[in-house]
Formats: sequence, C-alpha cells, structure tokens
Amino acid sequence: MAASELYTKFARVWIPDPEEVWKSAELLKDYKPGDKVLLLHLEEGKDLEYRLDPKTKELPHLRNPDILVGENDLTALSYLHEPAVLHNLRVRFIDSKLIYTYCGIVLVAINPYEQLPIYGEDIINAYSGQNMGDMDPHIFAVAEEAYKQMARDERNQSIIVSGESGAGKTVSAKYAMRYFATVSGSASEANVEEKVLASNPIMESIGNAKTTRNDNSSRFGKYIEIGFDKRYRIIGANMRTYLLEKSRVVFQAEEERNYHIFYQLCASAKLPEFKMLRLGNANHFHYTKQGGSPVIEGVDDAKEMAHTRQACTLLGISESYQMGIFRILAGILHLGNVGFTSRDSDSCTIPPKHEPLSIFCDLMGVDYEEMCHWLCHRKLATATETYIKPISKLQATNARDALSKHIYAKLFNWIVDHVNQALHSAVKQHSFIGVLDIYGFETFEINSFEQFCINYANEKLQQQFNMHVFKLEQEEYMKEQIPWTLIDFYDNQPCINLIESKLGILDLLDEECKMPKGTDDTWAQKLYNTHLNKCALFEKPRLSNKAFIIQHFADKVEYQCEGFLEKNKDTVFEEQIKVLKSSKFKMLPELFQDDEKAISPTSATSSGRTHLTRLSAKPTKGRPGQTAKEHKKTVGHQFRNSLHLLMETLNATTPHYVRCIKPNDFKFPFTFDEKRAVQQLRACGVLETIRISAAGFPSRWTYQEFFSRYRVLMKQKDVLSDRKQTCKNVLEKLILDKDKYQFGKTKIFFRAGQVAYLEKLRADKLRAACIRIQKTIRGWLQRKKYLRMRKAAITVQRYVRGYQARCYTKFLRRTKAATVIQKYWRMYVVCRRYRITRAATVVLQSYLRGYLARNRYRRILREHKAVIIQKWVRGWLARTCYKKTMHAIIYLQCCFRRMMAKRELKKLKIEARSVERYKKLHIGMENKIMQLQRKVDEQNKDYKCLMEKLTNLEGVYNSETEKLRSDLERLQLSEEEAKIATGRVLSLQEEIAKLRKDLEQTRSEKKSIEERADKYKQETEQLVSVLKEENTLLKQEKEALNHLIVEQAKEMTETMEKKLVEETKQLELDLNDERLRYQNLLNEFSRLEERYDDLKEEMTLMVNVPKPGHKRTDSTHSSNESEYTFSSEIVETEDIPLRTEEPSEKKVPLDMSLFLKLQKRVTELEQEKQVMQDELDRKEEQVLRSKAKEEERPQIRGAELEYESLKRQELESENKKLKNELNELRKALSEKSAPEVTAPGAPAYRVLMEQLTSVSEELDVRKEEVLILRSQLVSQKEAIQPKDDKNTMTDSTILLEDVQKMKDKGEIAQAYIGLKETNRQSAMDFHELAEDGELWLVYEGLKQANRLLESQLQSQKRSHENEAEALRGEIQSLKEENNRQQQLLAQNLQLPPEARIEASLQHEITRLTNENLDLMEQLEKQDKTVRKLKKQLKVFAKKIGELEVSQTESISPGQIIDEPIRPVNIPRKEKDFQGMLEYKKEDEQKLVKNLILELKPRGVAVNLIPGLPAYILFMCVRHADYLNDDQKVRSLLTSTINSIKKVLKKRGDDFETVSFWLSNTCRFLHCLKQYSGEEGFMKHNTSRQNEHCLTNFDLAEYRQVLSDLAIQIYQQLVRVLENILQPMIVSGMLEHETIQGVSGVKPTGLRKRTSSIADEGTYTLDSILRQLNSFHSVMCQHGMDPELIKQVVKQMFYIVGAITLNNLLLRKDMCSWSKGMQIRYNVSQLEEWLRDKNLMNSGAKETLEPLIQAAQLLQVKKKTDDDAEAICSMCSALTTAQIVKVLNLYTPVNEFEERVSVSFIRTIQMRLRDRKDSPQLLMDAKHIFPVTFPFNPSSLALETIQIPASLGLGFISRV
Repeated sequence: MAASELYTKFARVWIPDPEEVWKSAELLKDYKPGDKVLLLHLEEGKDLEYRLDPKTKELPHLRNPDILVGENDLTALSYLHEPAVLHNLRVRFIDSKLIYTYCGIVLVAINPYEQLPIYGEDIINAYSGQNMGDMDPHIFAVAEEAYKQMARDERNQSIIVSGESGAGKTVSAKYAMRYFATVSGSASEANVEEKVLASNPIMESIGNAKTTRNDNSSRFGKYIEIGFDKRYRIIGANMRTYLLEKSRVVFQAEEERNYHIFYQLCASAKLPEFKMLRLGNANHFHYTKQGGSPVIEGVDDAKEMAHTRQACTLLGISESYQMGIFRILAGILHLGNVGFTSRDSDSCTIPPKHEPLSIFCDLMGVDYEEMCHWLCHRKLATATETYIKPISKLQATNARDALSKHIYAKLFNWIVDHVNQALHSAVKQHSFIGVLDIYGFETFEINSFEQFCINYANEKLQQQFNMHVFKLEQEEYMKEQIPWTLIDFYDNQPCINLIESKLGILDLLDEECKMPKGTDDTWAQKLYNTHLNKCALFEKPRLSNKAFIIQHFADKVEYQCEGFLEKNKDTVFEEQIKVLKSSKFKMLPELFQDDEKAISPTSATSSGRTHLTRLSAKPTKGRPGQTAKEHKKTVGHQFRNSLHLLMETLNATTPHYVRCIKPNDFKFPFTFDEKRAVQQLRACGVLETIRISAAGFPSRWTYQEFFSRYRVLMKQKDVLSDRKQTCKNVLEKLILDKDKYQFGKTKIFFRAGQVAYLEKLRADKLRAACIRIQKTIRGWLQRKKYLRMRKAAITVQRYVRGYQARCYTKFLRRTKAATVIQKYWRMYVVCRRYRITRAATVVLQSYLRGYLARNRYRRILREHKAVIIQKWVRGWLARTCYKKTMHAIIYLQCCFRRMMAKRELKKLKIEARSVERYKKLHIGMENKIMQLQRKVDEQNKDYKCLMEKLTNLEGVYNSETEKLRSDLERLQLSEEEAKIATGRVLSLQEEIAKLRKDLEQTRSEKKSIEERADKYKQETEQLVSVLKEENTLLKQEKEALNHLIVEQAKEMTETMEKKLVEETKQLELDLNDERLRYQNLLNEFSRLEERYDDLKEEMTLMVNVPKPGHKRTDSTHSSNESEYTFSSEIVETEDIPLRTEEPSEKKVPLDMSLFLKLQKRVTELEQEKQVMQDELDRKEEQVLRSKAKEEERPQIRGAELEYESLKRQELESENKKLKNELNELRKALSEKSAPEVTAPGAPAYRVLMEQLTSVSEELDVRKEEVLILRSQLVSQKEAIQPKDDKNTMTDSTILLEDVQKMKDKGEIAQAYIGLKETNRQSAMDFHELAEDGELWLVYEGLKQANRLLESQLQSQKRSHENEAEALRGEIQSLKEENNRQQQLLAQNLQLPPEARIEASLQHEITRLTNENLDLMEQLEKQDKTVRKLKKQLKVFAKKIGELEVSQTESISPGQIIDEPIRPVNIPRKEKDFQGMLEYKKEDEQKLVKNLILELKPRGVAVNLIPGLPAYILFMCVRHADYLNDDQKVRSLLTSTINSIKKVLKKRGDDFETVSFWLSNTCRFLHCLKQYSGEEGFMKHNTSRQNEHCLTNFDLAEYRQVLSDLAIQIYQQLVRVLENILQPMIVSGMLEHETIQGVSGVKPTGLRKRTSSIADEGTYTLDSILRQLNSFHSVMCQHGMDPELIKQVVKQMFYIVGAITLNNLLLRKDMCSWSKGMQIRYNVSQLEEWLRDKNLMNSGAKETLEPLIQAAQLLQVKKKTDDDAEAICSMCSALTTAQIVKVLNLYTPVNEFEERVSVSFIRTIQMRLRDRKDSPQLLMDAKHIFPVTFPFNPSSLALETIQIPASLGLGFISRV
C-alpha cells in the first residue's frame, strides 16, 4: 500500500511549530497526488492551509493510533519519527508519571525532579529474575539484564549512563549499583556490597557540586567495575575517574557552589574534633562564597558530613587519615583567603603574620617564612644559572589558585586510590559489570577546553553506540533469514579524526604547548591553516579570530581558544611543591610521591589528572631516558589515552545504554519542555536509533501474535492449521506491495506504517460489527419499551376496575358488620351474667371437695405408714431366724470337713511311708515304683480338681451366707428405726394436744387483733391514698430520670463497646506485630545460625585443608548411608567434620546464647561418657563374678537345690507382698469409704468382698502348693542320684544364663545371700525332720492360716466399729432433724389454716428436695468409689496374673525332668502395654538416624499413620521420664531437634520433607502438651491417656524450643512454597488467556514480552491449581493440623495476590479492561478451589482482596465524579499510590476504550488525600503472617501404636 493512501479525511498528522516543536492536526479532506496544500484542523480549533515543500514534496508525519500512544518501547510505534517519539515520552512523563521508556536497546530516563517510591527493595525483588521486556521500563530492568547476560553468556557487561548535567546520570548509576549489591550479595562476610554503595557518598562529597542546572552535579566522569566471582556474587570493585573540574575549587559562577565537602566541613566546624581546623561559616572563605548560594534547599550539610565520615569508616579509612583529609581541605580554604599587596607592577608581598597563611602553614606543617616567600617569588633556571624573580599580584593570585587546585587534585586521586584499595578483593575476579557515569554532550554560550574534552568523549561513545545498534539489527535479520540491505547511518569517524588524528586539534594543541612562546592565538592560526576549507566539519566564526566551530553528531559547537594552552599544561611552581613535600604532616608528602616524573621544562610541575589503573596491575619500572617523554604528557594527551583505554574496555563488554533527559532548566517537577527534550534526544543518539530502526523493518510480530490480533480480518476458510501459512495468505490479500513486509523464521517484519494500516482495517471491521450490534440492540430495546407500555396500560385498567369493585364490596360489608355487632353485644351481656353465677357456685364446691379430700388423704397416709412398720418388723424377725440356722449348718460342715481332711492326711502319710519302705526293700523294682508314682500323681491331681470344686462350692455358700447376714443386719437396723419412730409418734401426739390448747388461745387473741387491725386499716387507707398521689408524682420523676439514665447508659455502653472493640483490635494487631517480630527474629536467628555453621565449616577448611585423595570410612558404616556418611571419594568441603577448636574472637564474634548451649551440650556429653563408663565397669565386674561363681560351684545336686530354694523364696516373697496388698485394700475400704458403700449388703461391698475372698482362697491354694513343693524337695533328696559330667555342664550353663539375666549388682548379691540362707535352712530341715517331720510342716501351714483368719477377724471388727460410728452419727443427725421438725410444726400451728397448709407443703417439698440431693451425692460418691475399686481390682488381677506366669516359669529344671507333665491347654494372655518405648542409651544415635535422618517422607505418608515419628519419639521420652532419667530425656530431645534441623538444612528445598517435619514437630509439641499433666491440656483426654501423662519432668522449656523450631520450619515451608509458586504466578494469573479471545495482543517493540498465548512449557492457571492441590494433598497425607493448613493456604494465597498485584502495578500492558476480566475469572477459580477444599474460613480469600479491587478498578467507569466516589469507596484494600498507579497505567487495547483523563486522576487524589495509608507502592511479597499452633490433642491411644519393620527400629521394644 502506498503511503499517500493513508492521508485520507480525518487522518491525523504532525506539523512543525516554533514553540511546541510539533503540533497535531487533522486532515479535512483526502490528499491526492499533486496537491500542493493540505487543509488541516488544529487541536485548538483553528483551520490551517499547510503548504508542501515544492522541492521535496514531503508529506507531514502521520500520527500513531491512540492505542499505541504511551507504549513502553518507542520501537513499538507504527510510525517511527521525531514527533511520535517526543509525544510518546511526553504522555508517559506528564500523564502517566512514568520516567522510564525503552527505545530499542536504550533506556530513556527523564529526571522527575521529585522523589519517587520506585526504588525500594520490594521493587528490586519484583524485577529480579524477570526478562527485560516482561516488566515496565526501569533502571533495575537494565541492571537485571546486564547481570543475567553476565551469568548466561559469561561475558563482561557495561552500563553506559550519559546525559546533560542535571539529567540524573549519577542517580541512575547509583541505583544500578544498588541493584547489583542487593541482588547478588557478597561472597564473603566483609559486606563488599555495602562498601561499593558506601563509595557513593564519598565520591559525591569530593566530586559533586551545585550548578545552575543541578544541585548535585558530578564534576568528573567515573567508570566503576563491580567484580563478581564464579557464583556471581560481588567480591570487589574498581573505579576510574576522568577529567575532574579543578577550576571549581577556586572559582564558582553565580548561583553555584564549590564541591560539597567544603560546605560540609564548614557546617560541622563546631564539632570538638574540628576545633583545630579553625573553620567558620562558608561565607568567610573566598573559595566558598563566590557563587552566593552556600545552602541547598532541603540538604543538611552537617548530616551529609556524618554520612561521609561513616562511609569513610566503612571503607577502612581510619580516623587519623580522615582528620588528615579534613586538615588538607581546611588548609585549601584558608589558602584561598591569603591576600597579596602590590609593591609595584612586577612584585607583591604578603602582610606580616598574615592569619590565613599562618593557619594554612600550621595545618600543613610547613614553614611560614618559606611558604610566604615562594608564594610571591618564582625560580627561573637557565643553562648556567638560577634566578629568583618576584611576581606581580595577579601572577601570585594565579599561582596560589594553581597550588590549591593541584593540592585538591592530588587529594582527590589519593582518596580514589584508597577507595579502590578498600574495594579490592584478594579473590580472583571471574567477571565484572562496569557502570560508566560520564558527562553528556554540552554546549554553552562560552565553550572552553572542558567542553571540548567532554564532546570529544561523547563522539567516541556515540560511534560505539551506532556500531552496536547496527550490529544488533544485522544479527536480528540474519537470525530470521531476511535479505539484508545496507542501512545508511551517520558515521562520526571524520569528526573523531579531526580531533585525535595526526595534525588534529589535540596534536596541534600539544605541539603549541611545547613551544616556549606558544599562545592561544598562534594555536588558533595553526588550526585555521591546517583544517579550514579542508575539512567540512571545521569552520571559523565570521566575527572572531580566537574561536573555531566543530560540527558534532548532535550540533555545531563554537569553542573559544582562550585558556586552552594553560588548561592543557596545568602548571604549578616547583618550589611551592617542594615546600609542601618538606611538611612535618606525614600525609601531605604522600600526595606528591609521583611529582618527580612530572617536572616541566619551565620549572613547573604538571598537575594534570591521570586516570587510575587497577590495583592488581604491577607498577612499571621507569627506564633511564624515559622521564623526558613522560613529563611532556599534557592533560589532553592523558585524556585521549584514558579514553582509548575506556573504549577498549567497553568494546570488550556487552554494552547497555541509559540516556538521561533533563525535562526543563528550572528543576520543576514533572514539567516537560519540548524544545530542551528534542535537543537532548538528538544529542544522545535516541533519534539515531529510531532512524536506523525505521530504515528497515521496525515492526515485528510473531506468527501467533499476528494471528491473535488480526483474526477478525480473516474469514473462516482462510484459517488453516498452519499458523504461518495462514498469516502469509492473509497478508498477501491485505497488503499488495510485498516489499512492505518480510516473512522470517518466527516473525513477520513490517515496514514503517504498515501496522497502522492493519490497525485501521481492524478498527473499520470492528466498527462495522459494532454498528450492526448497536442496530440490533436498539431495535430490541424499542420493542421491549412498547411491550412494557402496553402491559402498563392493561395494568392501570385492571387496577381502576378493581378499585370500583372494592368500594361496592366495602359498603355491603359495613351493613352486614353493623348487624353482627348488635347480635354479639346482646349475647355478651347475657353470657356475662351467667359466668358470674357459675363462678360463685364453683368456688363453694371447690372448698367443700378440698376439705373432704384432705381428710381422706390423712387417713390413707396413717394406714400406709402402719403397713410399712409391720413389713420391716416381720422381715427382720425372719432374717434373724434364717441367719442363726445358717450359722449352725456352716459350723457343722466345717467340723465334718476337718475330720475328713485329717483322715485323708493320715492315709497319705501311710502311703508315703509304705512307698519308702518298699523302695528300701525292693531296690530292683524301680520301674514298678515309677508306674505307681505316676498313678499316685494322677490321683493327687484328681484330688486337687475335686478340692477346687469343693472350694468353689464353699465360696458360693459363703457368698450366700454373707447375703443373708447383710439382710439380717438391715432388718435389725429397720427394727431399731421402727422403735425410735414409735417413740417419736407418741411424743408428737402429746405435743399436738398442747398445740391445740395453744391454738384456742391464739384464736381468741386473733379476734381482738382483727378488730384493732380494721381500725388501723381504715387509717392506713387514707394515708395510702395520700401517699399514692405523691408516689405517682415521684414515679413520673423517677421514670424521667430512669429514661435519662438509660439513654446515658446506652451511650456509655456504646462508647465503651466501641472503645473495647478498638482496644481489642489494637491489642490483636499488637499481638500479631509482636508475634511477627518474634518470628522474624527467629528467622534471623536461624539464618545467623546457618551462617555460623557455614563459617565454622570454612574455618575448618582453612585450618585443616585436606589433601585430595580418598578418605577411608569406618568398616561398620553401611553403604546405604550415602547421605550422611563418608564414602570413598574425594572429600568435598561440605563433608568435612568439625574437628578443630572454635575460631578466635577476632575472627568470629561470640554468640553468648550459642556458647551456653554448646557448654550445656558438653556437660551432657561428659555425663553420657561417665554413664557409659560405669556401665562398662559393671558389665566387666558381672562377667568376672559369674566366672568366679562358676569355678567355685559345688556338686550338681547342691546347685539344683540352691536354684530351687531361690525360686521358692521368690514365690514366698511374692505371696507375702500380695497378702499385704490385700490387707491394705481392706483397711482402705473400711477406713476411707462412705458408710453407705461399706455397709453390709451394699452392691459395691458385696462385689469387693467376693473378689477378696476368691483372691484369699487362691492364695491359700498357692500356699498349699508351696508346702507340697517343699515336701517333694525333701522327699527327693536321697531318691535322685548324681548325674554324669555332661548333665552337670548343661545344668550349670542354664543356671549361668539365669544369673546373667539379672541386670545389676544388687540383684546378684541378693540372690547369692538368699541361696546361702536357703541352704542353711534346708540343712536344718533335713536334720530335724524324721518320719513324722511332715507334722511340723502342717503345723506351720495351720499357723499361717490362723494368722490369716485372725487378720480377717480384726479387719471385720474394725469395719463393724466404723459402721457403729457411722450409725451414731446418723442417730445424731436424726435427732437434729427431729428438733427442726418440731420447731417447724410449732410455727405452722401458729399460722392460719390456709397458710398452714401452704407452709406444710412447702416444708415437705424442701425436705424431699434435700433428700433427693443427698441421695444424688451419695450415688455419685458410690459411682466414684466403684470406679476406683474396679481400677484397683484390675491392677491386682493383673499382678496376680503376672504372679501366676512367674510361678509357672519358676519351676526348677529338676522338676521339669523328674515330674510327670500333664498336658494342659494354657491360653496366651494379651500383654497390656503402657504406651512407652524402651531403648538403650547407646542406640540413641541409631534411633535418630533411622527415624529422622534417613526417613523418606513419601513412604511414611502413604503407608503409615500420620505423625508416627512424633509418636515414637514421645513414647521414648515417656520411658525416659518413667525411669526418671533426666539426662536421657535431655539427650534425646536435643538430638531430635538438631537432627530435624540437619535434615531441613540438607533437604530444605523439598516441600514434602519440610511439610513432613512441620507436621511431626507440631504433633510432637501437641503430645508434650497433651501428656504434660496440666489441667488445661487434659480436658479432651481419655482416662487411659491421662494415665500416660509425664510424671517426673516438666518439659515446658522444651515445648518453647519445639515451638520456635516449628516456627522456623513453617517459615522455611513458606519460602519453599514461594520458590515453587513464583515462576507460575505471573504467567498463570496475568499472561495466560484463561478466557480465549477476550484480550487482544498489542504491537510490541524490540523488547519482546512473553507471549500471552499458552505455548508448551508456559504456566497456566491450571498449573497453579494443580500445584495447590499437590501442596494440599501432601499436607493432608502428612497429618498436618487443619488450622495450620489454613494458615499455609492463607500464606499461599497472599503470595499469589501480592506477586500478581505487584506485576500488575509494574506492567502497563496488563492494565486494561480485558485483563481485569481475566484476573477476576482467575480469582473466582481460586475461590472455587477454596470451596472445594472447605477452606473458605481460612482467611485466604481476604488476602486476594487488593487484587480483586485492582481488577474491578480496571473494569469500572472512570469519567464522572460519581465514578470517582464509587472507586474511593470500592478500593478500600488498595493504597492511594496503588489506585493512582493503576489509573495512570490504564491502557486501552482497542480504539473503543477511552483513556483515563488527568483531571479524573486529580479528582481521585483529592478525595483520597485524607486517607492515612502506607506510601509504599508494592505489596511486600516476602511478608509472612505470624503463625500460631493451636492445641490439637490426638485421640490415638499410645499403647495401640505398632512400629513397622520398615523403619528399622528393631532395637527398641514396647513397654
């Protein structure tokens, strides 16, 4: 398409304007080729005829569509030309308050002259890691791109910052360095990044000054190289400086200042340490008062001085050196005040004792007379002689100023040198990023040598810039395989040749400086002769012979030749320098160490500024004859060399360009001067970049973006599956000229203007579609309106007709109602009369019937009570008879059974004797004897079974007798009660008779009292009427007062409630802040702890540097321990254990808390060592004793007997213990229980007595078995023959094993003593027992049985005594009750009959209530007692069961061999575990290793119960608590905490690991609380769980440590979440189109953004939801507390919302209506996820409120004041800065959307000015909400937990 076809009606163009540079106009008619005039309409409303140039016939520049105005990248504009660039910058700067704009590879920065909140650490974090095109333009984006390219391409980078003075170069460079310091950090603990930043205030104080254009203008150029190591962390820096403006030291123009350091010194003159400098106000010194503006508004020089000194200290410049610097600077100020008086025209002198000079000499440490002499004289040297010549006053003043400049320049060099030394690093530099802060192109009314050097440097930089831009364009075309056509661009090499080539300007200047009589005039003539009319870039002014003009790349500049030679030479007298070198002040001679090489041939030294080389470079050694060449170097020569070195450095790096623009010359904030801006744009090369881009194909689209944007221009048949072919087909139809576009591999390239043409076609298509939609909608609306009107008319008719009908109906109803009222009134009168008559009759009937009913009730009550008395008496008599009979029967049975037992005993004895004689007589018949013995045993066992049955029957009989006995006793009690009751009835009858007499007397008295009462009543009624009247008045007053009081109370309560709510909110906020502060301190502590560990490892490496090779491992280490043990590989630095001592205090500061912890750990280790040593000694002693016993062992049979006697003794001791426990239980029952419980016949008492009797019977049986065992042992003494040696060895080994099972020395000693006593007793028994010796055994058994019966009798006696005491107490209480009843009866008799009845009823009710309460209390006590007794019985039953088991196990080996075994089916009893785990002390490390260090969370989460490691650890702690082993508890808890920290440090980036240990740490913490024994934590426990509480130790301090650990793990979990989610959030929430087709893709520039179309590998909203599901499922699998899961989800959603909102606020392309719809849809999906997971009450939705409001803000109307009010009320969660930022960034995607006007934004700001919120723009994405761990007890019983074998914990056992 031809460009002329775009000039149609309503097309907008730019025309030149002398005031505004460019003006916008609109065509009034189409342009046709050949037209000489264009009819235009200006924006201010005027019409204009614009004449075209007849020669060039160039049409005016076309204006870009409105949707492209305000683009981030100027190359995204469809029309690339100067007016478009200027307008785009102006719109962004003025309307949107955006100071940064991309122009291809250049960042254009406009100085706002105002502090903006866009440089905080939150902004740095937002730009860190982002692609340069993905965020809005910013200096941080350029810095991030440089940092990223350095790391990715391993190539050094440079950031070139240029611009005019006051454009903001220094600030931009400073922020770039701050970005590197913040993002990269330092590689060591020396805080290099802080030192790099600290160099800025120093260099600004000595190198910056106030000018008319800038309050902080850099008067020198600097190039800072920031060095990085291999991990791209800052290790150091180096600074080069260029062309310091020394003339400013001695002269300042109007409204300018000297260097800042002088004014800082004067402002701090009153400090004590500065008294010696003798300073005063800045107006007292000649060098600081010339500009007449010593103060900068808003700057405190004293504070700046403090910052400078602080920076010097940080950079290692000591206090002594700082004071030396200040002495020299003060000396310069005093030297400036030195005055001269003229003697004559050729000589001058200084007044005697001149104070400024004497102060200068004192400060400098030089001789006053000598300095005074050489300030007024100079030395001339000839070939033969030396002359001293006086100089004039003017020459002396110039020499003084030259000396001041020279001293300052040397001091500047010295400071820069020391700054470089402080920033130098011993670590090898891997790469660097250079930041060049250099002066921009300058042109003034009078331009001198400084401007010439500055513009020369800019020519070199512009050449390098042009070549780089050209190179990038070429690379882009070649990469896309587009035919490359040579682009013509401006090459400024001729201008550079004019300046620096042979016989160039600098060469001629140096040559003239060598001439003895060279002047500026002669040099100017040489320039004219050499270059005039020979070089097109060199011109001569018409009216001057002392100036020349150079055509630079930016503009023509006229330079005045005056002063060029002097400034190029920069001479100072040698004698003055020698005086300074002889100074006693040591620092001063250091400044002039290199002056010997700079002696000029005219006896003057060259003080020219030389660039500083890097510190690592070695100094070159001078050769003879070389000094003659070096001293000839002039300032121009030095500057040319340093510039060449700089260009070599820049060419070896990848450059990044920042062009700073000064918007106006008056430093007004956000004011844009188009003329000044265009001038700077031309000078800095931005327009050249635009021209190069526009010459080729400036607009570039990917095929997918082109398809998405221009899909509306395609028909359905044109859309193919291949997007590339589709785009080709469409473009061939839309743009016929194929030269206007090119197809690359991945992009389509368009010529300038073609995108605007496509946008016009797209807008026309959309406009036509809109018109059709409007037409259809309007027709539909009209039809709806007609139908609505028709329906309204019908409705009106219906209502009118209804009204008329209702009126008629109302008349009829009134007539009928009157009739009905009459009827009902007459009926009412009759009914009322009837009711009165009926009510009187009913009252009479009720009184009569009541009287009869009460009489009948009394009679029935007396009969009922008589029947009860008879029943209890008859029952008591029957039970008494029954008990007597039963007692006699039992006595007869006992006698008979005793007789039968004696007979049976005699039979057994006879049989035993017969067997023994038979054995003696018939020795050879052993087999028969064995058979007989077996039969006897079987018979004995049958007999035992029968005896057991008999004892069971006896037990049943005894229980029945007990029941009968209890019934009898109950009857006896009831009989006694009946007797007492009869006595009470008789006494009551007598009392009633007395009361009747009293009643008659009271009746007579009552009548008299009633008469008096009537009189009194009449009097009181009169008085009451009067009082009532007064009372009504008082009531009214009272009501009024009450009303006032109520209102005041309401107001007070409301105010108090409000205050209370506010105070509670404030307290909650304070609590959260305090919790957050505490958790942040914990986070900082953990970070410092990790850093401390790293430092210890580094110190270990430094002390013990291992040699490379293989490290041997312990042979016991498993090969599976690859994560935590050493393998045979080359040892790395992280795997070396710490074996050295702690580093000294000088190297690492001592942390007292950590030191105390380590000291405590050392003591624990020492205690563990001691315990292990004792255990080892005990084991050794035990082995020695067992060996000694084995050697001293007697014959085999003796050992067996000793073993059996030992078992027997143990059995007896257990029986005694059990008997004692039973007796104690009986005592407890008789003493502590309530009388109702212990009373005979009570159910609890019966159950308990039955169980006790059964237990006593069981004990008797066991005792008999013991006696039988004894008899068998004695009888078998001689029957058993000695075995052979083999059996002896076998039995002895068995016995040795039993002995070795005994754990400590006390058990072995006790067993040994028991064996000796048993042997002694058995010997006595064997000696005393004869044939009738068994009688003694029987006697002993009977004696013990008698003792048992005696103890039982005593216990029963005590119980009966207790019962008697209880009955006595009950009798006393009954007496008291009787007395109270009598008193109440007496009172009731005095009352009238009606009141007496009511009082008696009330009395009866209270009595019954009290009885019910007493019974309920007794019932509760009985229930408690029963539960307690049941528990005790369970314990005793368990002990008896264990005793039975031990008795079955205690059968001797001899019995096992000799006795016949009858097969018995023994059921295995379930072991009752106590919920504890036992482990050995030496297995602690293995426990920690298997359970924590090597545990894989995934397997545990899938296969095992949640929180299993926590339960296991707590059960181990419980066992240590049960053993009362504090050392074991402390050691286990410390090892656990340290191991968890170790696991998290090693696998801290794994979400599953962190989540798993957070869950287990919380569970462990909850277990410590749940089983702590504190009432607050035991509410939800079962009784069994309460039994498992810790008994010996209070672990509250460890709970706090575990809580802190849980907080640290939570914070680490949040960081892991953030690291996983952060790459997904921006892509999924902002860039991805969840609703396809809603948002269109706008044209983008050179900085291509991430495509919003979902390609493979890009994250979508589904990716975020899948990740959230993954997080949630993992946390649920690990059994994390639901409240904690809610807090994690809230934190996740906060991160999503904060990052999304921050990116929205930093991306102009995302602030559109369609993007707001996408965001709201995405947020609704997140809310749906919360609903699915039942997490809506977690507070997560509230964290998304700022994002939701930002999305709503993008979609609401933004025009009127009502819209502004709605926005202010809606956006409560957004700050004012955020609301204004969103409105400024709002960008229409289509032409139908409107921009937000500046006036509307001003309205919003005015309405929000009273809102008190944070000025911070971005949300703190790193903010972590304070976490709490609500107590969550577990219902899991500890005794039911099984330990799976997969954990490898076989060495621990359940207890």
